[in-house]
Amino acid sequence: MFEGVLNSSMLWKAQKESLVEYELINLRDFGIGPRKQVDDTPYGGGDGMVLRPEPLFAAVEHAKKIDPDAQVLLMTPRGEIFGQKMAREFAATEAGLIIICGHYEGYDERITTLVDKEISAGNYILTGGEIPAMVVADAVTRLIPGVLGGETSAVNESFSAQDEKEHAHYTRPEEFRGLKVPDVLLSGHHAQIAKWRRENQK
Repeated sequence: MFEGVLNSSMLWKAQKESLVEYELINLRDFGIGPRKQVDDTPYGGGDGMVLRPEPLFAAVEHAKKIDPDAQVLLMTPRGEIFGQKMAREFAATEAGLIIICGHYEGYDERITTLVDKEISAGNYILTGGEIPAMVVADAVTRLIPGVLGGETSAVNESFSAQDEKEHAHYTRPEEFRGLKVPDVLLSGHHAQIAKWRRENQK
């Protein structure tokens, strides 16, 4: 799941230019027994399978050897909602991120002793934590200086700066199916354009 996302667009560019480095760690590499088991039935009964603590502890400890100062994040519906402010905080730190992706029915609660922050992608349930982890990786990576083209690209986007939303955008042609580009954007008057953009934040 991750390779297609991490090896495309700005995330690929960031790696190519050595601005970030990703490492995918497979829990099954730390699985138990000949079948490399990573989950088991929950104590107390109930549906689904729960990720065991041993593989998760071993995987995080392996990641910590690579980056001892990395923050450990757990993707979970009960965590703090991820947003642009949090993405900026992660992008500003020198430390790396270790992102644990839950799956199945969940994870053994004891793994939370490893975790610095529990994060949710929103108030809904997904099959696993992989997609939320990709969201975090994308949102943080694009804020790292040099990843986006223009110096102000990340600053001028929705939810950046003062957490305001971004203004409307237009490009060629000037008219399409009776819909015209606002005259002010064609005027070349920078102060008026800036005023229009402030007034047209969605």
